[in-house]
Amino acid sequence: MNKSGKTILFILALITLPVTVKAGELVTLETRPGVTQGFILIKQANPEASVILFAGGKGDLELSTDGGKPEIGWGKNNFLVRSRALFVKQGFTVAVVDAPSDQKSYQGMKGGFRTTPAHVEDIDQVIKYLRKLAAVPVWLVGTSRGTESAAYIAYNSKQHPDGIVLISSMAEENKNGTAVTEMPLEKIKIPVYVVAHEDDDCWVTPPIGTEIIFDKLVNVKRKSLKMFTGGDEPISSACKARSYHGFLGIEENVVKHIAEFITAK
Repeated sequence: MNKSGKTILFILALITLPVTVKAGELVTLETRPGVTQGFILIKQANPEASVILFAGGKGDLELSTDGGKPEIGWGKNNFLVRSRALFVKQGFTVAVVDAPSDQKSYQGMKGGFRTTPAHVEDIDQVIKYLRKLAAVPVWLVGTSRGTESAAYIAYNSKQHPDGIVLISSMAEENKNGTAVTEMPLEKIKIPVYVVAHEDDDCWVTPPIGTEIIFDKLVNVKRKSLKMFTGGDEPISSACKARSYHGFLGIEENVVKHIAEFITAK
């Protein structure tokens, strides 16, 4: 191969390198008597908006610090957790929320905590904190079981988030929480972006459920449904993050579309 060919390959390799994750900082707020809410904060000097990211599953990221740098003990592969730098790249201040200090059991926030006034109170304090940092819209972005949090808080919050994004939404009744399809979605009036992958085989997040959720948002003036296709072949089970359920291989494209909806005038 000649020198120019090697140069082209080197440039292409740089282009395809993954986005470097900014470490950010670990913030801990006192939200309820004797309870704290932690989150990784990655700040922008002049953000387009602030986004609060809710991982799926138990939601307990087991956050800690190592020499001031936030460390994630669980959920590193979650779509939103591993894509947090992509949201930063889009100009957002990012808060990746952990389970609160009173939900640190093996089950974390499973079993119904995501649809409680206590959860709303915790996240309202995070919203308030972000608004003090910058006078920009605050959006809630949830994936999988994290959509329970985003949807429930949307119609119960006293801090009134500016919009929500529901990704691979919980759409089937199950013992670990409340399906978004079972919620009174007519109470939501803020903008909603609903996202799914047409090949998501996770039994609790079927793509058809996304359409049911979208149709139930009867009082939302600005809403959109985006069904993605393609990506890499799954390297995890259907309900785990490194599959179509977690948009493996198309993360940047998904985040780009989310950012466009959030920032649309």
